[in-house]
Amino acid sequence: MEYVNSGNLEQAITEFEIILAADPAYSAAYFHGGQTLEKLGRLDEARDFYRRGVAATNDPHARSEMQAALDILGD
Repeated sequence: MEYVNSGNLEQAITEFEIILAADPAYSAAYFHGGQTLEKLGRLDEARDFYRRGVAATNDPHARSEMQAALDILGD
């Protein structure tokens, strides 16, 4: 999130992918990665992040947040 907060969004995406490679069930990385991709205007990739997160998480709250993001983007 430090990369996001400092405006280094491309590096943030790289770091979210690294986190997910190490822990594919870490739902926050999918959610924040999707949000970051939205900020970059990369909506198809954001949808992919959210879809992957919905599939990977067992947390109902995280799943609903990512599904809501998908609904807003017009999954």
